[in-house]
Amino acid sequence: MNRVRIRKAVNIFILAAVIVSWLMMTLFGHGTLSENGLGTLRYFTLQSNILEGIASAVWLTGIRRDGSAGDMTERFKYIAAASVGLTFATVMGFLGPLYGYPAMFTGANLFFHLIVPVASMAEIILLSEMDYSRRDNFLCMIPPLVYGAVYLANIGINGIGEWPETNDWYLFLSWGYPTGILIFAIICLVTWLIGLMMRKLNRAGH
Repeated sequence: MNRVRIRKAVNIFILAAVIVSWLMMTLFGHGTLSENGLGTLRYFTLQSNILEGIASAVWLTGIRRDGSAGDMTERFKYIAAASVGLTFATVMGFLGPLYGYPAMFTGANLFFHLIVPVASMAEIILLSEMDYSRRDNFLCMIPPLVYGAVYLANIGINGIGEWPETNDWYLFLSWGYPTGILIFAIICLVTWLIGLMMRKLNRAGH
């Protein structure tokens, strides 16, 4: 089985995993921690996985006879992989120790927190033949930047609110706006580092 066939299989798997896991979470509440139904859409975990699912669908529909999918599509895959990589890093380094790894890998979250992120990053590192640039690396920060801007803007417009109806569902502003903004800056930096790691390992394998 050549590289292109393996990538096709990986992308079909990622797309199916995202769709099925989202339906499990939305319709049946399998794997949710603090929200059910469409309310799960407000979390970066789900948004990053949906982004990766869309990127896989775009890659599958854009694949050419020579096995290439175009630079824009490859960049999209790279950015999406960095986003789910951030979800994976957050779970492994922060949420897992805080709430326990079994809770993080229950039901749909097994795919959203572990399987889809690892498969997505591994695809970029091992299977992509794109020579990602430093500019591409910086583009990886777009999803968390957009998410952070909307998150803070929503709080600025509607207020923080009271738990459990709070608009600060990640509790980033528990120590004030400066700390919240710093947290988002660190999140963007971590995403950039994940992109850098994938780019370096990908290049080393060429």
